[in-house]
Amino acid sequence: MNTVGPYHNRQETYKYFSLPFCVGSKKSISHYHETLGEALQGVELEFSGLDIKFKDDVMQTTYCEVDLDKGRRDAFVYAIKNHYWYQMYIDDLPIWGIVGEADENGEDYYLWTYKKLEIGFNGNRIVDVNLTSEGKVKLVPNTKIQMSYSVKWKKSDVKFEDRFDKYLDPSFFQHRIHWFSIFNSFMMVIFLVGLVSMILMRTLRKDYARYSKEEEMDDMDRDLGDEYGWKQVHGDVFRPSSHPLIFSSLIGSGCQIFAVSLIVIIVAMIEDLYTERGSMLSTAIFVYAATSPVNGYFGGSLYARQGGRRWIKQMFIGAFLIPAMVCGTAFFINFIAIYYHASRAIPFATMVAVCCICFFVILPLNLVGTILGRNLSGQPNFPCRVNAVPRPIPEKKWFMEPAVIVCLGGILPFGSIFIEMYFIFTSFWAYKIYYVYGFMMLVLVILCIVTVCVTIVCTYFLLNAEDYRWQWTSFLSAASTAIYVYMYSFYYYFFKTKMYGLFQTSFYFGYMAVFSTALGIMCGAIGYMGTSAFVRKIYTNVKID
Repeated sequence: MNTVGPYHNRQETYKYFSLPFCVGSKKSISHYHETLGEALQGVELEFSGLDIKFKDDVMQTTYCEVDLDKGRRDAFVYAIKNHYWYQMYIDDLPIWGIVGEADENGEDYYLWTYKKLEIGFNGNRIVDVNLTSEGKVKLVPNTKIQMSYSVKWKKSDVKFEDRFDKYLDPSFFQHRIHWFSIFNSFMMVIFLVGLVSMILMRTLRKDYARYSKEEEMDDMDRDLGDEYGWKQVHGDVFRPSSHPLIFSSLIGSGCQIFAVSLIVIIVAMIEDLYTERGSMLSTAIFVYAATSPVNGYFGGSLYARQGGRRWIKQMFIGAFLIPAMVCGTAFFINFIAIYYHASRAIPFATMVAVCCICFFVILPLNLVGTILGRNLSGQPNFPCRVNAVPRPIPEKKWFMEPAVIVCLGGILPFGSIFIEMYFIFTSFWAYKIYYVYGFMMLVLVILCIVTVCVTIVCTYFLLNAEDYRWQWTSFLSAASTAIYVYMYSFYYYFFKTKMYGLFQTSFYFGYMAVFSTALGIMCGAIGYMGTSAFVRKIYTNVKID
């Protein structure tokens, strides 16, 4: 038996025997070892005591009885009122059953007491399990309720490799809307790439022509000529960003999140990770720890190029930025889970294991990456000199202000992913198994292209307005996607789910905040990387005295 909990709150689960069910006569079962992913996801496997032998049919047999005093009856009534249902596993195949039901008036409550199991086998492997709940018994205080089960074995043609296919929902995930949204995003990508190349080709060509014409004028004419545009800020455009320590840590973390997303999606496309409990989470933790050098390399090299001196502090902040955010949220939600006695409460040993991964795996690998980054690409090699005195930023129209650009920058990237967000949210917060990782890969690629295009256009307008503060603007205008995703999660909570209660609500909004922030940091880093290449390119091609 795994867990029991309210149907509408998927994450609010309790141990199966926290309800006053009784245990069968059989005492032991082969040893079961819990993985890190399962411990974090609140899987609580306990042996049911049902005596089931391979290919041995069992007629309806009573395996134990519940002595129903007032307290136990109240527990069952509460469970039935809140639509509690339980999950159990036979040979790692999940089965779900409902605890009981109420009559129409809501006065009498009934418990299902008979578990009718049909198990399909192919050769010597179990390939299919069905559970039918029967034996409706009215809950009356101070009576005894007998719990019974039966097992029927039948031959099945399902292959062992395909036994999880019946849990997938192709009509939901491969709906026309899903294909249409991908096509829609794809058209947006073509439009944006066209827009960017038009800006780069036509406008930059005009700019270069104007600047080279100015080169040919004599000094007198040039002083009278009205110089404007992005060439004016060539002496400030490669000035280090404000707060370089935080900035480079964010960029490093963003690059690492991107690497993790890419690798985990590829692994999920090759391996069916959904067939094993907690394997997706275990894989993500392992890949995150293994890709720590990416974080150190990009963060450390950027910090060195910006002339940063406190590189050890930068390495620590870069290494612990994401883990601290995730663990902080988990720690807060854990208090609520402990208060509720929920199975989601993370055991102390698991917390220690996660801390050990942070200190003994992530940190040393980050150090390796930082040292490589500082030595291999830590030298500032900008195409233009940086002036000693910063140039004053002229007044500009309100819509050219960095704050406005930042707010508007996230709309298009969010537009390209929000349908996919619906599918991902539904598989996480409702009872669907997400398996269309090819779609997810396409959406990730589309998101990257859209983000880079949008930030390049924003940065071009900013530099044309002779504002050289492009680093934070390019990062934040891409990262503002996160704000729109978090706003969408509010809409999803109120209109698409029926969640209730403090535990589920704090779990939902806490982890949605973590997800949105991580997505924002990833988009910001992608946007900055693309824009940085663009800025370097345009200033390399222009002649500067």
